[in-house]
Order: sequence, then C-alpha cells, then structure tokens
Amino acid sequence: MQALKLCLRWIDRLSEISGLAVSVLIPAMMLVITYEVVLRYFFRSPTVWAFDTAIFMFGYIGLIAGAYALKHGAHVNVDVFYVRLSPRGQAVIDSITLPLVLFFLILVLIQGGEAALDGIARGIRRPTEWGPPLGHFMLMIPIGAGLLILQAAANWIRALYFATTGRELEL
Repeated sequence: MQALKLCLRWIDRLSEISGLAVSVLIPAMMLVITYEVVLRYFFRSPTVWAFDTAIFMFGYIGLIAGAYALKHGAHVNVDVFYVRLSPRGQAVIDSITLPLVLFFLILVLIQGGEAALDGIARGIRRPTEWGPPLGHFMLMIPIGAGLLILQAAANWIRALYFATTGRELEL
C-alpha cells in the first residue's frame, strides 16, 4: 500500500510540475501576440513567425496542462447529474467512467505517437510563409496523453478506493 501511495504522490507531483511549467507560456504567448499586433497595425510590418509561435505555445499549454487540470477537477463533467450525487456516488460514477477515458487516451497515445514519429521522419512543416517544423508540436500529443493517462489512473484508483470504503485514500 505504501508503494501505491508513493506512486500516486509521484503522479500528482508530475501533473503539478508539468502544468506549472507550461503556465509560463501564457504571458510569453501574450507578449508574442502583442508584439505582432503592434507591428502589424501600428507599423504595418507584420512578422512571419508570430502567428505560428503563438499557435505552438497555445497548443503546448492545452496539451501538457491537461493532467494538471484533471488533477484539480477542472475538466468538464455533466454537472446536472454529477453534483447531485453524494461524494461516494460521484466516486462510483468516476470508477465507471475513468476506464473509458483511459481507453480513449491510450488510443490517442498510440495514434498520436505514430503520427508524431511519421511527422518527424518526413520533416512535416506548417504550411505558412515561415514554415516551421511540426515534429516538436506533434510530439506533444502523445506526451500530453501519457501525462493524462497517469493522472486519470491515479484518479481512478482514488475513486475505486473511495467507492468501496467510503474514505479518502490518504497519501
């Protein structure tokens, strides 16, 4: 049981670190967009790189911070029904639905990984004037899915424990 608790703490910490790490991209993305807007509308001299860079930053945030959001319960639920349940009822629902989430995420990991490796091997680039390579961005799909799989599995273990015992799994 101690090894399981240690593993759950490690997963939670990884989700925290990954979410906080990409959070620094939010102000950086805002600076890139502001820079582009000023150059485009005040100096009539747009950049060729700012749009792609902002898209990459936004994608990194969304893909890598997903596990952080899942850890903190920030993903969408069908709250109309879910919030009316007792905490134990919510744990039962989570025990049933999280394996479905895990199945989907495993497919994303596999397919996203294959697509990323193919994109890197073929040197796929964005179809813009700047044309930056997409491999690094495509690689974030399986990495984000892997982080989500870990956090969803940790949440599932906690939900199963709570559903069967009526108590939180103390770490």
